[in-house]
Amino acid sequence: MSKVITAMDKSKSFRVYLTISTDMVEEARKIHNTTPLATAALGRVLTGAGLMGLMLKNENDKLTVQFKGDGPAKEILATAYKNGSVKGYISNPNLDLPLKADGHLDVGGALGIGELTVIKDLGLKEPYLGRISLVSGEIADDLTAYYYISEQQNSSVALGVKIARDCSVLCSGGMIIQMLPDAQEAAVDALETMLGKMQPLTTTIEEVMLRSAGKSEEGVACELMDELFKEMPEEFAVEKLEAIQMKWQCDCCEERLEQALMTIGRTDLKEIIDEDGQAELVCQFCEKKYYFDKEHLERLYRQL
Repeated sequence: MSKVITAMDKSKSFRVYLTISTDMVEEARKIHNTTPLATAALGRVLTGAGLMGLMLKNENDKLTVQFKGDGPAKEILATAYKNGSVKGYISNPNLDLPLKADGHLDVGGALGIGELTVIKDLGLKEPYLGRISLVSGEIADDLTAYYYISEQQNSSVALGVKIARDCSVLCSGGMIIQMLPDAQEAAVDALETMLGKMQPLTTTIEEVMLRSAGKSEEGVACELMDELFKEMPEEFAVEKLEAIQMKWQCDCCEERLEQALMTIGRTDLKEIIDEDGQAELVCQFCEKKYYFDKEHLERLYRQL
């Protein structure tokens, strides 16, 4: 699980969503058996989507974030809910590219040129859909641009995943800062100064985790927030609002896979029954396998 801290500054100029998502991203890595580059890319998308999902208003609201490009990653997709549950996948979990000149994993190169699509299912007749061209493919830059272009919301998104020598997730985290309607100009200036000086988020997370051994998840996340905003002027000091649990959780089930089988139509389903006599479907998100024998398939065929 991963604890998310939400906060607001004293002047009510901006809101903060901050998380250390190491456990969630490591679980996704194990499920999809990703290479370090694929882990970094998927981990950033999962963390960003998870934070965005918490901004939804109603418990049943759903948010889907899709990055699609002409690079070897092809597609990275994550779905998040108001309750903090997140799931996702990357089309090419085995992708690998040389490191960039600065020694970092080339997430932007993995995605290439493409589009970011954000879909919000708010229980209305039609879901809200926003789409922009990828700015850099580095995920955080693209989400920042999405908020500005599609939602006219001044935001700053920081995401990071650091990989250990054994290819597991050493640390992962994310932060979204959003300006509020009556924000003071001085608060904007103070944030720009802070963000300009900020080292990579995973570097700060690693430092905080090392000196916070033994503390609870929430305690470590709160210390991370204090560290990031320690130089903010007193009038813009951040104050914690609540702590929310964010977790990897796939909601697939046999009934959903039955619906997927039925969408192929009577002709194709009859062909599977006659030629194979069985079907095996795998959930894209959690890799769980569902087996349908001939009797089960015939029952679905009769329903159609």
